[in-house]
This record gives sequence, C-alpha cells and structure tokens, in this order.
Amino acid sequence: MDSILDAIGNTPLVALDRMRAAAGVEPRVFAKLEYFSPGGSIKDRAALKILEDAEKSGRLRPGQMVVELTSGNMGIGLAVACAIKRYPFTAVMSAGNSRERWRIMKALGARVVLVPQAKGGVPGQVTGDDLKLAEKRAEALTRKLHAFRVDQFNNPSNPAAHREGTGEEIWRQTKGAVNNFVAIAGTSGTFIGTSASLKAHDPDVKCYVVEPARARVLAGKRVESQKHKLQGAGYALFPKVWDAALCDGYLGVTDSEAVRAARLLARKEGILGGFSGGANVAASFKLARRLGRDDVIVTVVPDTGLKYLSTDLFP
Repeated sequence: MDSILDAIGNTPLVALDRMRAAAGVEPRVFAKLEYFSPGGSIKDRAALKILEDAEKSGRLRPGQMVVELTSGNMGIGLAVACAIKRYPFTAVMSAGNSRERWRIMKALGARVVLVPQAKGGVPGQVTGDDLKLAEKRAEALTRKLHAFRVDQFNNPSNPAAHREGTGEEIWRQTKGAVNNFVAIAGTSGTFIGTSASLKAHDPDVKCYVVEPARARVLAGKRVESQKHKLQGAGYALFPKVWDAALCDGYLGVTDSEAVRAARLLARKEGILGGFSGGANVAASFKLARRLGRDDVIVTVVPDTGLKYLSTDLFP
C-alpha cells in the first residue's frame, strides 16, 4: 500500500453463529467489522470520500483548513486522511462524548475543540441540544478560519461512500444471499448508501433502520428522550441525506439491550464493538425472531469497543 488510506474498507464479514445458537433463531446474522479500517470505524470511508470529492470539485484547496462537527469517529477518520493529505484539521466535539475519541484525534495531529454540554447534560449521553451547541461553534470556526466544512449530515458524498463501498462489499461477500440489512442511523449515510447499493442489486432486499427506543424520529414516533448511550446516533433530527423510500422497517433498541448485545458479542464471538454495534446486533436478533430459516441478515459493527473503555459499556 502506498499509504494507510489504502487500508480503508474491504472489511471482514463475520457470521454470528455462536450468538445465533444461544438465541435459538433460524436466520444467519452476519456483522461487518468496520473497526478494521485504520481509524477504527466506518466513518473512515465517508471521511476519505468527502475529501476526495471536494478536491476534485475544487471546493477543497491544497493546505486549506478542514473543520467538522463530530461525535468522534468522523473526526478520527478525517484526522487519518488529513495527516496523509497534509490538511490541517480542527474537530469540534461535544464534551459529552467518550474521552478516548478526542485523545485519538489529538494523537493523529488534529486540533480538538470540546464544547460543553447543554444545561443538564449527562456525560456519555449527547443530545440534539448538545449537537446544536457544537454545530454553532463549528460554523463560527469555519467562517473564522476560511475552512472547508465537511458537513457530514448533509454531504451527499457521505452515503456515496457506502453506496460505492460498503454495500458492494456486502453483496460480494454474501454472494448475493443477503436479503435483510440492519443499521443504526446518525447521519444516516451508512444506512442510505448501503441500502441503495443492495436494492440496486435486488429490489427485494429489506432494509431496517435502528434508532434509540425513546428517540425514534425517523419512525415517526414522538421523541420521549434524547438522553441515551448510543453515541453518534438518535439526535432526533432528519439528516438531509435521509431517504425514507429506502427504508422497509424501523427497529428501536434500548440502552440496556445495546449494552447486553455488545457484551455478548465480545464474550461469545470475540468481537469488541461499541454501543452502536451492540444496538445493531440487538436489533438484528430481534428481527431474526420474525424471519425464516432461509433469511440472511447483515449488520455492521461501526467501531471498536476500545473507544469506550472509560464508559460503563464493559464492566
């Protein structure tokens, strides 16, 4: 490889057969392990795609400052890519996210601006109000620094990275056997891009979006609470890239369900994922109980549990 950027993507797809046996379900469930990318998360894909597309269009100039609002993973992906491409990078992040994330970004050479949570905020539970405060700071810094703003929630290059990469890999790895896809939505880039890719191959593939049980805005439910542990998801907003036509169903997951699934994933499968990985796996096995023997479910483990060792995810 010419650089670490060539290591992004082409991540393994692993059968969760030991959890399947314990759950007593018939369909096979597979997890795509996105922490095998160099930044340790699925966001590496979108980070690189956004920068490359901006370079091609001329929106990103050599040596220009890059700024982005992040819960951590996109910031880490951008820090990796900016280190190779030689762009200075400033990450704006709510102080409510796990500390491992901003420490990794700083280690990779990024400047990190931590924004205090909104009044009553709880560390480890980042709400839409916290996100709004971080967004305001990101906008101000973009203007001040004449920076290129990544804008992952609204940038079409985000889902394009998964339409061209993640979805195509899943189709190839399952030899076209996948007929159900499950993924949690933050920016919704992973869900929208992957679903579009899979449905282009087979319109009958069913795609299910995962949300925190009490913040199911995409499902059209009343938001009961934005305080949950699924960092990077469930902000009670509609991302610009969201496309309901690609969604066949909505699955809600509680904090306790996500944590239990993440712990089982580690102990039964040897896969150390984060909160969102636990949520995806929990939702996949919920779905599996409704499906038949011939169904194949694919989900993603978006990042590594190593980014959450300061939290209560693993006792």
